[in-house]
Amino acid sequence: MAAKRKDKARVVLRTGEVQRKDGIYQFSWMDSQMKRRFVYARTLDDLREKEKHIQKDKCDGIKTEARYTTLDELFALWLTLKRGLKNNTFENYKYMYNTFVKPVIGNRKIFTLKKSDIKKYYNYLADERNLKASTIDNIHTVLHQVLQIAVDDDFIRNNPSDKVLRELKKSHCFQTEKRRALTRPEQELFLNYLKTHPVYEHWYPVFAVMIGTGLRVGEVTGLRWCDVDIESGMIDVNHTLVYYDHRTEGSKRGCYFNVNTTKTPASMRQVPMLDFVREAFEIEKQKQKDLGIHCEVTIDGYTDFIFINRFGQAQHQATLNKAIRRIIRDCNDEQFMKTDEPEVLLPHFSCHSLRHTFTTRMCEAGVNIKVIQDTLGHTDISTTLNIYTDVTKELKTAEFKGLDTYFKS
Repeated sequence: MAAKRKDKARVVLRTGEVQRKDGIYQFSWMDSQMKRRFVYARTLDDLREKEKHIQKDKCDGIKTEARYTTLDELFALWLTLKRGLKNNTFENYKYMYNTFVKPVIGNRKIFTLKKSDIKKYYNYLADERNLKASTIDNIHTVLHQVLQIAVDDDFIRNNPSDKVLRELKKSHCFQTEKRRALTRPEQELFLNYLKTHPVYEHWYPVFAVMIGTGLRVGEVTGLRWCDVDIESGMIDVNHTLVYYDHRTEGSKRGCYFNVNTTKTPASMRQVPMLDFVREAFEIEKQKQKDLGIHCEVTIDGYTDFIFINRFGQAQHQATLNKAIRRIIRDCNDEQFMKTDEPEVLLPHFSCHSLRHTFTTRMCEAGVNIKVIQDTLGHTDISTTLNIYTDVTKELKTAEFKGLDTYFKS
């Protein structure tokens, strides 16, 4: 009968246990792939506590590989498996992970990540990085999906990011940023300023089309002359223009445009033109004719884009938003030059605010909710109803102003 192995304190060691010459205890076992694995501890009690966890993992079907798999390695697996995302969305997720997750917790072994670790990480993003709730939301979307792969593949029992974002929003009193539509006086000031100002009049057509159709910015910048029938007054929305970073794709370098399908199948739609929208297209066509400008770019086989810059290249969303900021500044300065207390000033807003403005005008006009949904290309009518509810609340508040006087004796 073979003598039982003992440590230096003469304690009998179990199968797989050894005490090294330096006094460190070691336990070894074979994982599911028949690869020998090791854990170490300074004391035998600590080692056997680790053994308990290993045995429990084996009984529960949790893979030993989790002890050696990092979050970065799991993310690389997620990249190979993820399907059904548009390129720009996929690239955005990669950017979020590589910029915010990888430098902080990317090298952590996934089995060591606890709910408290994810909480600390999200608090770091909110308190030290001062990230907006929407950015943390995007980071959470990626991180939760990556960790869910670990759950589904039996690397870990539970997803440590479950419900953490909800708790963070409550503790930090995060509120969803409410998109603000331009009021009718603000809308009138904006369009009139563009139409009459010699410096900014070239921006009138694109912003008039946005505010009069509710098209997303990528849908507007992707419009071609063949998508617009000025005679019948109909716009055919069948694709979107996107711009994103390809630098992680190896052979392709830098940032450039691509033509994608619309955001959702419901976004493939036809939108009727209002009179001032038809006029905006005609102004743009005449302007390009007068200046001798024509589209010089072909993107994924698409060309003859309507809204181009002076070099004949497609318009960039960031360029449009920068133009809006300059227009707001100069327009408001002009209003203050006329009077110390202007009745109307332009608020801070972006291209997407113009889509919300169009929606608000339709709601105010009492347009059927299904027509609004179809015009905006919303897949889920609840998205449309949420906007409609906000607008009707504001209308109700406005209607009640001054109502007190009718009840006073």
